[in-house]
Amino acid sequence: MNAAELPLARTRTDRAADVRSRPGLMSSLLTNPTTRVLLVHSGSVATRVGPRGRPELMLLGPGEAAVLAPGGGYSEGWVFLGYDDVDGLPGLAPHESRPEGAVAYLARLVSDRATAVLLGGDRWTPLRDVGVDLSARDAGLATTAVALEGWHALHRNCPRCGAPTRPESGGWTRRCVEDGSEHYPRTDPAVIMAVVDDADRLLLGHGALWPENRFSTLAGFVEPGESIEHAVRREVREETGVVVGDVEYRGSQPWPFPASLMLGFRATALSTDITVDGEEVTEARWFARLELRAAVRSGSVQLPSRTSIARALIEEWYGSELPDAL
Repeated sequence: MNAAELPLARTRTDRAADVRSRPGLMSSLLTNPTTRVLLVHSGSVATRVGPRGRPELMLLGPGEAAVLAPGGGYSEGWVFLGYDDVDGLPGLAPHESRPEGAVAYLARLVSDRATAVLLGGDRWTPLRDVGVDLSARDAGLATTAVALEGWHALHRNCPRCGAPTRPESGGWTRRCVEDGSEHYPRTDPAVIMAVVDDADRLLLGHGALWPENRFSTLAGFVEPGESIEHAVRREVREETGVVVGDVEYRGSQPWPFPASLMLGFRATALSTDITVDGEEVTEARWFARLELRAAVRSGSVQLPSRTSIARALIEEWYGSELPDAL
């Protein structure tokens, strides 16, 4: 599994944290005709079909974005996402400078989708569905926009005193209007694991709230004061009764639904008897490769979407891509 190529881990954007607090940043970018703006609403982004028939972000000039998605001033409703990354390396060293004319990207946070006008052929698409099909640049922009849009929607009031907060730093912080406290976006670490036994079978479970026949790798949140390795072993045992030994990190990707970072692992099972908890997981099964392939082709097992790290972990164990149901 190539962790750098996980669908929502890909990016081609210089996040430009060094300029977020620059005075007049948003007003400058919103009056620059080279700035590109994407529209985001409740986990979906506005997309269109590209020249090769693949989906791509609907990127607008700032004036056009303001007309098609009206409402909000220079701070509220706009988020600075960064610039085109010219060297392909994360970050900018202290002695380096950003090239003149680099394209800047903003997200327009659309609170009411009914007020936004999409052009012919454009549509709202859930990032969960389209993430795997977007280019690396578009996937990185959309993932960041969805994450920040979700955070802004849920943190309009101060957790200390309850007063309203206002966005600052290009949409990357919010400040309480009463006590002046500054608040940052949160990211919740979660573990997700391909558990494999001595016979090289894979353990998959069915979540209580999932559609019928949907199976995936086990997962869970890291709790306060807990290491990620402990979380892997605890979650597997709590949900299925299976005891896990060795834990090997495989990669991570953001999962902004609303604010998770999925940390992927391969885990070795020390036991194989299954007893599901009946609350989070209602069924769990061991699969050999041919069994899983047959179940997927027949439709008796539906795998997670190709945007998810769960699909990548399953297919890494399998050794190649798995077909969808016929």
